[in-house]
Amino acid sequence: MLTFHKIYERYSRDVYRYSFWLSGSAEDADDITSETFIRAWVGRDKIRTETVKAFLLAIARNLYLNQRRREKRHVDLSSEHVDPHPGPDHQVESRQELERAMNTLRSLNEVDRTAFLLRVQHELPYEEIARILQLPPTTVKVKIHRTRLKLAAREIGETNEGKNSPTPDS
Repeated sequence: MLTFHKIYERYSRDVYRYSFWLSGSAEDADDITSETFIRAWVGRDKIRTETVKAFLLAIARNLYLNQRRREKRHVDLSSEHVDPHPGPDHQVESRQELERAMNTLRSLNEVDRTAFLLRVQHELPYEEIARILQLPPTTVKVKIHRTRLKLAAREIGETNEGKNSPTPDS
């Protein structure tokens, strides 16, 4: 049996990272993460999903949605809040790619963005994502597939634009 401390140590970074991607704010992600573990502790007898991780991510999503409803505003994801731990060489190489991906993710509605992040970033099975979003698994699969196509289309479009742009010598 896992203790609360072990659960926190094991999943707090995942919950924080997920909350950060949803909210785009380090402060909001801290608040959501803290509140998620408080609610998980209080409701530990009511775990309804198959995994603890899915349960925690569902709580975090609900907290985020409640916060958005209360504030009646949308906070844009910002590329200034990149993970502070990668080395400088990695940051230089991936900065533009990250900005393109984040712009595409920002253009998605919340349900599509959440489904994609739960699958790609947190590697949850489609059935768990469907339970969290309260959608049929086939709908979740379609949403994730279409998001991947949008990301790929944007990457291909930007790659082709770079090839067709005139050089300074032209």
